[in-house]
Amino acid sequence: MPESVTFWRDPKLADMEVLKATYITHAFSRHSHESYAIGVIESGVEAFAYRGSTHHAAAGTLLIIHPGEVHTGYAGAQEGWQYRMIYPPIALMQRAMAELALPPSQVPFFPDTVIADRRLVQQFLALHQALEQRVDPLERESRLLGWMTMLVCRYGEGRSPLVPLHRHPGVIQQVQTYLQTHYATAITLDELAQAVNLPPLKLLRLCRRELGLPPHRYLVQLRVQQAKHRIAKGIPLSRVAAETGFADQSHLNRHFKRLVGVTPGQYRAGC
Repeated sequence: MPESVTFWRDPKLADMEVLKATYITHAFSRHSHESYAIGVIESGVEAFAYRGSTHHAAAGTLLIIHPGEVHTGYAGAQEGWQYRMIYPPIALMQRAMAELALPPSQVPFFPDTVIADRRLVQQFLALHQALEQRVDPLERESRLLGWMTMLVCRYGEGRSPLVPLHRHPGVIQQVQTYLQTHYATAITLDELAQAVNLPPLKLLRLCRRELGLPPHRYLVQLRVQQAKHRIAKGIPLSRVAAETGFADQSHLNRHFKRLVGVTPGQYRAGC
């Protein structure tokens, strides 16, 4: 089976991103999401590094990645893997908490990364197919809310907002703020180190340990996130590349596909 990707965003569900894909040779570099990443493996095996371990999600299992947590993704078997994914924003998951009379200020935390639950998997597939078929908004909303509350009830724990626990929160906040402010420019390591008042080597080690990524990869991820927002607004891809710090459109295409799993053109078609 050849590789294939179908991507779209659902405007009735807070612009939630939805993905249906088959990957064989494609591999996701280390990255994180602004939203949850939840999906079911339909065939094959996906392997991924997450929370200091390597996980294998086989056919019929559910996988959950939390917002802001760095992970990879690659074929765990020769035939690759086929899966269906949704990327619900934190606000949608908080709504599920509120429906269960849990504190809406909290967000659900899922200790288990790979879950084998036949009923939950079957209902997720029915939900995803309903999203794909663009059934009435009432049905899409009802299925999503019902499924998320079931997930939270069975496997979730209420936690305070998802703020990473850093040993050096002040410095990491400075690094993130500087990169978020200057992502469109050609930042040097010396400039970043001077901005946070750290020696370059110490800064590199701190970012790897606290963010899970070296500064240059964190910067690329920020640029891709900004590119997604601009593409969704209909801005031409060449302009998106220029405004987000990429050398050209091909540079944008390469990094976008590596982190998002679809090309900028495919992402635009789904918006």
